[in-house]
Amino acid sequence: MGALKGTRPPNAGKGRVKGTPNKVTRELKVMIEVALENAGGVEYLQKVAKKNPAAFLALVGKLLPRDLNLNTPGGLVISVAIGDEARRAAKA
Repeated sequence: MGALKGTRPPNAGKGRVKGTPNKVTRELKVMIEVALENAGGVEYLQKVAKKNPAAFLALVGKLLPRDLNLNTPGGLVISVAIGDEARRAAKA
């Protein structure tokens, strides 16, 4: 049985604002960031990319948008640079 009219807080039942991660997700992301930093940060990720490219690319895949809807007249070109090529592109 629901509460009597006027006895519930005005925002009851509305939930979180759209796009706001829940507390567990936010805490888990912080833990992952700390673990990555303690493991060596960028240098660690570079080693993983060389030793186990499948695992590294699976991680990269998790960072990409799940749904990408583009309406471009000439199509879409995606370029992925790894290693020295990526460093040269970043400096340009």
